[in-house]
Amino acid sequence: MQIVKGHWQLIAITLAVFMLWQTPLMLPLKILVVFMHELSHAIAAWITGGSVESISVSPRQGGLTITRGGNGFLLTSAGYIGSLLIGVLLFTAALRSRADRQMMAVLGVVMLVVTGLYMREIFALAFGVAAGAAMLASARFLSARVNDLALRVIGLTSMVYVPFDIFDDTIARSGVESDAYAMSQTYGGPVMFWGGLWLLISLLVIWNSLRRLGRNSNI
Repeated sequence: MQIVKGHWQLIAITLAVFMLWQTPLMLPLKILVVFMHELSHAIAAWITGGSVESISVSPRQGGLTITRGGNGFLLTSAGYIGSLLIGVLLFTAALRSRADRQMMAVLGVVMLVVTGLYMREIFALAFGVAAGAAMLASARFLSARVNDLALRVIGLTSMVYVPFDIFDDTIARSGVESDAYAMSQTYGGPVMFWGGLWLLISLLVIWNSLRRLGRNSNI
């Protein structure tokens, strides 16, 4: 009972995400998580000496990042794990910090900069500009509590989406082209091995993050 009382908002958000998962209301958040996935590939390329040619997301929740150079193993692994870590970072920062409006503004600036530099397709451009502008407007005009809630929703959605996406792409449909398929083709091993490994890592990261919530995570 104490757990429910101390974390009822988190429980409510989680239930809402699962209940609305297959509805159009979740589509912008799903595409935002895809953007985080592709951005993670880009970050891995940058930090391992590579460069990024373009980034794209689609209304069908697909994405593509074209890079040159960098460490192929880390770059390929970064999509799922990187977007999970971004989600954990946003969620944890919202819980622990009061700088919610500043964090939302930074997220909006990142969206707009990445969109302007690397996105070329019409949908990706429109989504990036709209999402970035909405984040900046939220930071400027809405309260810290609203921004805190928005960051929690974004972070939690990313945390929920990643293991689901890993399972769907690499275990339930192991024959489709995915990051795990690319790992299998380049480094050997079955697709399900890489998918299972990433799924295990993602679940451990999520468990560890939730374990550190403390007695009360409500706003």
